[in-house]
Amino acid sequence: MAAPPRLLCAPALALLLWAGSCSSVCVEVPSETEAVQGTDMKLLCISCMKREEVTASTVVEWFYRPPEGGKDEPIYEYRKTNHEFPSRFSGRIQWNGSKDMQDVSITVLNITLNDSGIYTCNITREFEFEIHRPLFTSSRLIHLTVVEEAGEDFTSVISEIMMYILLVFLTLWLLIEMVYCYRKVSKAEEAAQENATDYLAIPSENKENCPVPVEE
Repeated sequence: MAAPPRLLCAPALALLLWAGSCSSVCVEVPSETEAVQGTDMKLLCISCMKREEVTASTVVEWFYRPPEGGKDEPIYEYRKTNHEFPSRFSGRIQWNGSKDMQDVSITVLNITLNDSGIYTCNITREFEFEIHRPLFTSSRLIHLTVVEEAGEDFTSVISEIMMYILLVFLTLWLLIEMVYCYRKVSKAEEAAQENATDYLAIPSENKENCPVPVEE
């Protein structure tokens, strides 16, 4: 006999309906801040829409400022179409934004040591209500450092150090156990030899009443 169908509670049913109505989940993840020269570096800029049901027009502006300071230099803009400004990055910027304009990232191709600096991602959204059109603005800063070679991951370095410490500890523990066992066996053998020597030193007429030593 088949088991009767189970009824979902109201919160679970609401959760399933919400999951079915949403095509994707937006998570604002920070961008990486270190790149290796000669590689392609994605500058991650994510701004989740707070009102997905409302259609909004989005404008994205990217700026660059050298590490020694100075003014923000416009390098890229998205305003219904992509536009790359003349700069040191000319021909090396690739748009990586999503269709829903929540991910408005760009990629710098063949990055160089001179590309280190502060990158600013400005997002402006104009929501299209019937009565008014409010603006939503947000900004992301990326302090990027370009290095010649990839550095070793800090987590892997710690794991490697812990592995060596564990190996040294196990080796010392094994040596201590071996020394302890060797001394214990040596003492047992010495005690047995002493008992045997004492037994042989007893006159023959008294050996009948003396128990024979038993070796351990």
